[in-house]
Amino acid sequence: MCGIVGYVGPRDALGVVLDGLRRLEYRGYDSAGVAVLSDGALHCSKKAGKLANLEKQLAEEPVPAGTVGIGHTRWATHGGPTDRNAHPHASADGSVAVIHNGIIENFAVLRAECEATGIEFRSETDTEVAAHLLAAAYDQAPAGPGRLAEAMRAVCRRLQGAFTLVASHAAEPDTLVAARRSSPLVVGVGDGEYFLGSDVAAFIAHTREARELGQDQVVEIDRQRGLTVTDFSGAAVEPKAYTVDWDAAAAEKGGYPWFMLKEIAEQPQAIADTLLGRLGAQGELVLDEVRLSDQELRDIDKVFVVACGTAYHAGLIAKYAIEHWTRIPVEVELASEFRYRDPVLDRSTLVVVVSQSGETMDTLMALRHAKDQKARVLAICNANGSTIPRESDAVLYTHAGPEVAVASTKGFLTQLVACYLVGLFLAQVRGIKYEDEVASVVADLRRLPDAVTTVLEQMEPVRELARSLAEADRMLFLGRHVSFPVALEGALKLKELAYIHAEGFAAGELKHGPIAVIDEGTPVVVVVPPRARDLLHGKVVSNIQEVRARGARTVVIAEEGDEDVVPYADHVIRVPRTPTLLAPVVTTVPLQVLACEIADTRGLDVDQPRNLAKSVTVE
Repeated sequence: MCGIVGYVGPRDALGVVLDGLRRLEYRGYDSAGVAVLSDGALHCSKKAGKLANLEKQLAEEPVPAGTVGIGHTRWATHGGPTDRNAHPHASADGSVAVIHNGIIENFAVLRAECEATGIEFRSETDTEVAAHLLAAAYDQAPAGPGRLAEAMRAVCRRLQGAFTLVASHAAEPDTLVAARRSSPLVVGVGDGEYFLGSDVAAFIAHTREARELGQDQVVEIDRQRGLTVTDFSGAAVEPKAYTVDWDAAAAEKGGYPWFMLKEIAEQPQAIADTLLGRLGAQGELVLDEVRLSDQELRDIDKVFVVACGTAYHAGLIAKYAIEHWTRIPVEVELASEFRYRDPVLDRSTLVVVVSQSGETMDTLMALRHAKDQKARVLAICNANGSTIPRESDAVLYTHAGPEVAVASTKGFLTQLVACYLVGLFLAQVRGIKYEDEVASVVADLRRLPDAVTTVLEQMEPVRELARSLAEADRMLFLGRHVSFPVALEGALKLKELAYIHAEGFAAGELKHGPIAVIDEGTPVVVVVPPRARDLLHGKVVSNIQEVRARGARTVVIAEEGDEDVVPYADHVIRVPRTPTLLAPVVTTVPLQVLACEIADTRGLDVDQPRNLAKSVTVE
């Protein structure tokens, strides 16, 4: 969702804040704004559109220099993407500036209350309510140190929903205060300076030392008094310290025209990093954090994989592997539907939640529902210290590094690898697979980085093909077994990036309806199972013949040496031979490149597709 930056220290705050916003623009680019505290007054500048619009405005109308500042990039929820709805929002008297991520669910009641006192609202947002309430609470709070923090606690106790709030007050020239409830916020600690961010990318160029903020906590950062954290009632809290294990260079494009291309190229290393250190001294599989006993895991009789978007597709593939290796039934659920359909959960249920950011609100709410029902929860996540892994019973981190492009690539492949590791871990603990069998599959996994590298080295024909498909108005993607979720992922990537209507189907369902939309020239991408799956392989080859007979332009992804597809394919994309369950790791890559190149050819913004944000932190 929205990107948040705050700074208190000796430097020019505007420069630090703008640098952080550039790194966070992927979280929201409907508008951007800053507020700098200087000479006892707050100076705001904000503009609809991308950050470049704000930077142009600041060049023409600069704000005074100051050492305390906040900044925001917005993904619109309440109110359209306009100048007046951009953050920061100020109180009626201009004493308070607030930026906000999330949704204040009871804002309508609170707004009416403010209006009844004579306050005139200048925006359509829920955020402005917080600014007015904070100014009033500050006036009522006891004078002295901690006054703004006390006002923030009083306001937060009245708010309903999920939110991160960061505020500055004109009367406190060395202080920022922030609060979080079910929405991301981290603190960076430098040498005599402090940073706030919705993501560590906001301050990684300045410090790697960070502090976790828990649920319903308020942080005050002050140049003289340092860092203070409390809960919403005012009780002191000791935040957990951690060190970010990647640097600023990892979040730069590195010479690629798009972050997405850079992240596609980083996939071999990301897979290797996710696998690193997973085998113990005795050959046993090791996860990052497991707060469940082996006996609790042996008692598991059902698994749910719960996720959204691309992560959901990783879960669909995980189902095949986990059931095959553990013989435990697995259901895969969209997080947004999970708790509303009243699933049957108990202490013998394991819920695997998959979220790259660790802050995906639908997934977090599903996790909490599972915990309320006494189920065990294991998280697969890329963000150390985020909410989802903190609230889970076990964690496997994907170690993909920062992923800036909105459309996930290396995040998806590392989630796949992590799902495989979870399946193997369960099989090992339950005694279904011996250590040497686990080690054999891990060895196959460790060959995947080289296989993905091979695919990437052969992508120029795919780019040429993509350029020839750029004018298509629709595309179909077909697959069977583990290739069916790959087809879904391929269609999603094309929709996200190129705004082309695309659908993924199980190839066996072709004759039950989808074949009706195929006519002359319709591009159909078919992901063919490895020949080791003889029965399925033959059926999918028949599907290729069927769609081609109806005039489709067939694009076939097949393993090296598969000649059966050649007579029926207009275009063949080769991938290395890979064990069937692991094949999605290599067959997905050409679909990523295809979507990226089609979008680029159509003149679209690959990294920041319209209407989308990287992390969806509201339901």
